Amino acid sequence: MAKRKKGSKVTPSRQQYLNIKAQHPDAIVFFRLGDFYETFDEDAEITARELDLVLTSRPQGKNQRTPMAGVPHHAAEGYIARLISKGYKVALCEQVGTEPVNGLMPREVVRLFTAGTVIEPGMLDAARNNYLASVISEDERTGLAYADVTTGEFAATVLENRHALLEELSRLAPAELLVPENESISFPEVSSISTLPDWRFELGTARQTLLNHFGVTSLDAFGCENKPLAARAAGGVLFYLQETQKGNVAQIQRLATYSADGFMALGMNTRRNLELTETIAGESFGSLLHVLEKTVTPMGARLLRQRLSRPLLDIDDLNERLDQVESFFEDALLRADTRTNLKSMPDLERLANRVLSSTATPRDLDHIGQALTTIPELRSLLADQLSLQNLAEKLDPCPETVDLISRAIVAEAPANLNNMGVICPGFSAELDGVMNSSAHAREWVAELEPRERERTGISSLKVGYNKVFGYYLEVTKANTDRVPEEYIRKQTLTNAERYITPELKEYETLILNAEERILEIERRIFAEVTHRVAQAADRLLATAATLAKIDVAANLAEVAAINNYVRPDLTGENALDVR
Repeated sequence: MAKRKKGSKVTPSRQQYLNIKAQHPDAIVFFRLGDFYETFDEDAEITARELDLVLTSRPQGKNQRTPMAGVPHHAAEGYIARLISKGYKVALCEQVGTEPVNGLMPREVVRLFTAGTVIEPGMLDAARNNYLASVISEDERTGLAYADVTTGEFAATVLENRHALLEELSRLAPAELLVPENESISFPEVSSISTLPDWRFELGTARQTLLNHFGVTSLDAFGCENKPLAARAAGGVLFYLQETQKGNVAQIQRLATYSADGFMALGMNTRRNLELTETIAGESFGSLLHVLEKTVTPMGARLLRQRLSRPLLDIDDLNERLDQVESFFEDALLRADTRTNLKSMPDLERLANRVLSSTATPRDLDHIGQALTTIPELRSLLADQLSLQNLAEKLDPCPETVDLISRAIVAEAPANLNNMGVICPGFSAELDGVMNSSAHAREWVAELEPRERERTGISSLKVGYNKVFGYYLEVTKANTDRVPEEYIRKQTLTNAERYITPELKEYETLILNAEERILEIERRIFAEVTHRVAQAADRLLATAATLAKIDVAANLAEVAAINNYVRPDLTGENALDVR
């Protein structure tokens, strides 16, 4: 970390950066300056080296220059993703507020990107979970917790020995592992390991973190009140999520305390030799997952991977799954129609969780509405199959949510709220009023050019706009002698003069003020709509989970039909009869 030399002077912005960097010494700070995120000092050297950027420098006081490397703000996500993939953390420092304080715009870190906590779709593999895990050991026993902040999955368990721990870590393949600072055990099989102060894993602290988040007085409902190691690991995960997401983890709505007893124990070497999800060479091609993977939704792809990584042992549950596969296998038309229906389905699970975490975009809400409109047809497709009726009944079309989104959010909505036109006309009387007044002013400006050409007789007169001068009237120098007296010269060009009029400035003010007002109203309405959609999140997530099961069943039936597979007869006997 860069430190100020004794007696040296630094600029206010440099001191602001140093203060922020001191709060995040283990992260690369992306410091927003205008249209760029800049990195400085050692961060700049790392960023330039890892991202193949030009390393520059800037003056900082007498005879001092600071290493510097920057990336355009609109392309930052791609650069951050590359740094995360190389094991680095990135602290995103934005300008907050619109008024300077002591001549300096206030800035603060709004997001901390780490391998296990990214939520941006462009940084994620839609076909697999992105787990953050934590471990806390006591003698031979270990508490393990893991969460996927993009799906809301959050679970914890207690493992009796290191062998069982390695089995579970092999299954989860976490993107990032949290351990106490003084943890003596190494985990070479995990690529990204982060530490927390030991006291964050103390039972009292971890338990209170969980109680405060879930708003409860006991962990009994989660099954870990009497499993302190599980609670300690879970508290560590939740704290880290709150830190990296700046408290915005409303999508973590439940904690499951589980036991591995109902699933087949598979060690790391066994998984590797069986080539369940990748070959011994580390490639997906040629693995069992590659053979079986023909799912058509991201939710289904993740569920299939989970099932292969955690084989179920209960015969009744296995036969229920096989009944579903058989229904799709025996009815090729049903299978084709179902898969066609699912192909247009967006990632409803991750979309619903973005709504819960208040990070959803207008396009996300539009996609949720589109997903839900396909549910009634899918329900009717499955309703006549006995083994699929239970799944059909769990598909909730959430008609009131569809109605809200269709009335509030424009079709093919933009990916952000930086521009106007997100909210449908007619949804808000307040917004419509401001839009109408703005439209009148725009209409006046649009008619100004032909009107002034006719009035002045200058056929080449043009009305233009730029961010520096606003709206203006441009006249070629050959015609300046015909300019009316009320025109006020604003700018001289090589071959033309630019003018304004008091009336034009009045309409310009109306337009620009209306644009700011419209953006403010649209953002407020969008937040209100998002909050109302979030109230249906449990139903959306239940539907997403059911869609995943339908996709996996139809997928396995498709693979069976292509490869001529037959249904196995499962028994409780210790015998394997292959014909």
